[in-house]
Amino acid sequence: MTHEFKDIVYQAKTNQQNGLKNVLATVVFLEGSSYRKPGVRMLISENGILTGAVSGGCVESEINRRAQSVFKDDKAKVMTYDGRYRLGCEGILYILIEPFTISDDFLKVFQYTLNTRQSFTITSYYKKEDGAFGDFGSVFSINNDTNFSFSEAYKTNDISHLEYFSQTLQPSTRLLIIGGEHDAVKLCSMSSLLGWEVDIITSIKDPKQISDFPGAKSVSAQTPEIVNLEIDTETVVVLMTHNYVQDLKYLLKLEPLQPKYIGILGSSKRREQLKNELFHYNPELSEDFLKSIYSPSGLHIGAITPEEIALSILAEILSVIRGTQTVSLRTLKGKTHFSK
Repeated sequence: MTHEFKDIVYQAKTNQQNGLKNVLATVVFLEGSSYRKPGVRMLISENGILTGAVSGGCVESEINRRAQSVFKDDKAKVMTYDGRYRLGCEGILYILIEPFTISDDFLKVFQYTLNTRQSFTITSYYKKEDGAFGDFGSVFSINNDTNFSFSEAYKTNDISHLEYFSQTLQPSTRLLIIGGEHDAVKLCSMSSLLGWEVDIITSIKDPKQISDFPGAKSVSAQTPEIVNLEIDTETVVVLMTHNYVQDLKYLLKLEPLQPKYIGILGSSKRREQLKNELFHYNPELSEDFLKSIYSPSGLHIGAITPEEIALSILAEILSVIRGTQTVSLRTLKGKTHFSK
């Protein structure tokens, strides 16, 4: 996922500045099933510190051990991990281990890509063979015309004989919280742990500082009349104003922007009143917009405290953006986790 790769890139750059080499491990193929899917990555620094994970913990130590030869000779390799005879996994992972160097030019493009919330693609070339060494490697590309490789050894002039795994990563989920009370602080803090970008809009009568919201990217004091809302396909919204009139005004502002999820606090009676008022002000409301409104916001998990309510809201948002029905995992057979 985007936020995981971002953490890897920034940690790799810090390691380089401290004189440490980096190695990147990427799951590029899977036979059977596993805890996580192809496209997950982990950074290994020369001092043995790991950033990220490719499994629930059973594979990382073996990758670290096998990566030592890459540190020594700067030669990429492929390893397999057969989990069929180990607890927790039921498949064979093919993992590309490659030297990982961050150039200033790449970092500039990468930061611009994140700031402008663009998607990007990482394509990893490898040989599907345990213990294979070669000029394997990964390429970062944006808009199909800007490419960066991470290893000097990797060459793009002869890749026809190699397998490849290509993954396009979308911008991180962005959560726009409208409201500045204690429950908004808890939702901000918990969503930032998921790697989401969190922007806060508070009341202009009660402005807050970014220090009031741990994990927030921005905090601003606005009113529905003057606010300029920017909503992209990866943005979700939760209204936490605790003010009926403010919620109504923000909903009218959000309608033409069509976010995929709008959560609103309050009772089902309040929800129906809001919808009736919305039709009064805009009789042409689309069915899709009405379906995007989730009120009361959150899954019914028996939440009581602000932290539990935040958890129920985040769980519902995930179910909406991943397009899943919320059921207990113990009732399912086959795949139960998703890669993005």
